[in-house]
Parts: sequence; C-alpha cells; structure tokens
Amino acid sequence: MSRFVEILNEHSRRISLRNFSGILEEMKERLDAASAHMEVTFPYFINKKAPVTGSQGLMEYECTIKGALNSSMDLMLIIQVPISTLCPCSKEISEFGAHNQRGEVRLQVRFRKFVWIEDLIKLVEDSASSDVYSVLKREDEKFVTERAYQNPMFVEDIVRDIAQKLNMDPNITWFAVESENYESIHNHNAYAYIEKHKA
Repeated sequence: MSRFVEILNEHSRRISLRNFSGILEEMKERLDAASAHMEVTFPYFINKKAPVTGSQGLMEYECTIKGALNSSMDLMLIIQVPISTLCPCSKEISEFGAHNQRGEVRLQVRFRKFVWIEDLIKLVEDSASSDVYSVLKREDEKFVTERAYQNPMFVEDIVRDIAQKLNMDPNITWFAVESENYESIHNHNAYAYIEKHKA
C-alpha cells in the first residue's frame, strides 16, 4: 500500500491526461501487479467571458480521468458541463415566452491520442440552447436569454447533436453522452442518453 501512495506523491503535482498511462505503467511495475487501475476526479476551471460585456468569471467543470492497464491500456475522460435549454414545445404553444432550465451534460470519451478538455467543453456548450456563465451583466442576460429563445432544444436534441460531432472525429473511439434538464415547471427531470463504440 505504501508504494502506491509513494507513486501518487511523486506525481502529485503532475497528474494529467498526458502522463496518466505512464503512472499506470509505473504502478504495475513497482507493485509487481497483473493490472493497474486509477481514477482521479478534479475541478477544472476556465476563465470565461460574458458574451456582451466581456466580464470575466471562473467556470467550474468536474472532470474525471479513469485508467486501467491490463494487457492493454484503457483511458477514459469524463466531463460534466452545465448548460441552459429552452423547451421547443413551450415555445411552440405559448403566445409569448417559453420555459427554460439549467441542465447538465455528462460526456465520456475514449480516444486514440491526446484530447483537450476545453475542446470537449466547447463542443458540449455549442450543442445547448445556451451555455452557462458565472458572471453576467444585464446586457449579457438579455443576449443569453434571447439566444436560448432562438435555439430551443430538447435533451434528445442535445445528445444527438453532440453524438454527431463526436462520430465525425476520428480521434474518438467510443463515447457516451447523457443530458439531464432540471425542469423548471415539472416535478421531474428530462433525460436522454446515447452511447457508441466506433472502433
């Protein structure tokens, strides 16, 4: 057990997607083990500008790297991205306005070579009615609200759009996308899920 803790301490300031497989290889060798497994969950912060005023604020995204080394290496990246959606049905039947809600997309990917967390976050946010910000002034709120109104999305639309983009990326070998809306006018949430093994 102490050797495992020693390995983590040696890499404590350098654990990343780039060296994760190397840490697993070191674990397997130093522990004389048939396999090695490691999972690390961490908050990932991006300095995000509001769409009109440019006001800056840190957005937090929960990320997880999972790795397993048996006869071959298996790496998976998981990110949770907050989003905003506007209901297409509500927009269609209402004389004015439509209900919207915050939601969350949980994206899991396996890949051939390095992927950027920022690129996957952007891919998800671009597939929602609107992305979420930590700082918004009035002009920004107007912009975000109107953008969502012009881009209504069901959870099914979101996972389908993300899946189409990932399907066209030859670096992604497997993905699972789930989207959940924390409904604002229902006593339940809306949920959709897509998974595909491309290799």
